[in-house]
Amino acid sequence: MGFSVEPIGVIHSCFKDKFGVPRQPGLVSVADGWLELFVPYNRAEAFSGLEGFSHIWITFVFHHCLDQGARLSVRPPRLGGNRKVGVFASRATHRPNPVGISVAELVGIEQDKGGLCLQLRGIDLIDGTPVLDIKPYVPYSDSIPEALADYAQQPPTASFDVVFSAKAEPQCEKFSRRWPALRQLIVEVLALDPRPAYLAGHSVEKPFAVRLYELDVRWRVKDEYVVEVISIEHDDKCLFD
Repeated sequence: MGFSVEPIGVIHSCFKDKFGVPRQPGLVSVADGWLELFVPYNRAEAFSGLEGFSHIWITFVFHHCLDQGARLSVRPPRLGGNRKVGVFASRATHRPNPVGISVAELVGIEQDKGGLCLQLRGIDLIDGTPVLDIKPYVPYSDSIPEALADYAQQPPTASFDVVFSAKAEPQCEKFSRRWPALRQLIVEVLALDPRPAYLAGHSVEKPFAVRLYELDVRWRVKDEYVVEVISIEHDDKCLFD
């Protein structure tokens, strides 16, 4: 038996690429975005009553991974990429059907002549992610404090302190006028060490870059405790000069 599904909307996110996206929702508290609803689901009647819920479940498609194919076993980043588990014992993207779930804080519901969108916070979704369904988060059933989670029982802790170079500091201040939570977003993303799992615990002088909003944030690991933001550049520099 086969099924055909169609997106009901699309995510517009502060994360423009896979690299740098937190590996679970809520780990970067200020990661924001919005969900644009498609016709005919962009009408207020479809969301009547949702304003009473603080969080929502989002069912989505791993659209950047459609050509990866399924795997029976994977190497979760939480295990440093050194141990395999079954794909169904993980939240890896290499699934029989490329579908994921994520919980997000519902900041607000906005409607204009163009339709309706949901303002979100604490997301782990890439810009352009197709959304298949939305459900309200219900604490009494969706939160089970005594549940066991093997290798993912506790949330990951920040690996690094994050500092800004003499060049990056004024750049961050300038761009924060447009994106007020930019500094906190950079700090929370980089503190979790977004590098591949096999590099965890290693100092590598090679610079990395993450794409946040319309900015390229270049950074490097200075030592085992510190990440330095090297520079923050916008695509169109003249917009901020």
